[in-house]
Amino acid sequence: MTIQGFLVVSILFSCLAATSYGVVTFSSLQENLIVSASPKLGQVLKAGEDNIIVTWSFNKSLAAGTDSSYKTVKLKLCYAPVSQQDRGWRKTKDDLNKDKTCQHNIVTKPYSSSNTTFTWTIERDVPTATYFIRAYVYNSADHEVAYGQTTDAHKTTNLFDVQAISGRHVSLDIASICFSAFSVVSLLGFFFLEKRKAKMSQAK
Repeated sequence: MTIQGFLVVSILFSCLAATSYGVVTFSSLQENLIVSASPKLGQVLKAGEDNIIVTWSFNKSLAAGTDSSYKTVKLKLCYAPVSQQDRGWRKTKDDLNKDKTCQHNIVTKPYSSSNTTFTWTIERDVPTATYFIRAYVYNSADHEVAYGQTTDAHKTTNLFDVQAISGRHVSLDIASICFSAFSVVSLLGFFFLEKRKAKMSQAK
């Protein structure tokens, strides 16, 4: 086999392998789920404290049997465009294996066409940003086959904010103040003793 022939076969094999592993693009998915969440537009929620109630269901206006391959639903917390700007690690990609829009998992549930509700306490490690919620539907091979989200196609409606934990605690602030006060008192005491020793030396 010539080198050219080998290269052609290799490329064809690579393409076949990629197809077999199921590379899925977001643009290929249909928005077949209706998803809603409790936060109001512009509401600010606190990580580690506040809850979000999410409800999702199959769009009943679609033909019967459309959801015959649906097996599981995975809810994800996703960054809005305003919180993706100049942040390559949150960049949106059409290839879902490379997409960084929805990095925070909320819950995975068996698929049901009827209304399903889940209450999620925002995890403590969620960073400050503007978000929306997206639900991905998976088939038995664990490949995305449909989705639904709380915002529009441009990701500009029904957005909400999460305020991250600052990392400071009242007890730490108190300890810091006490340590500072102790340091000042210790320094003054040191100068007083040194001055006293100097006077005693002069008296001798």
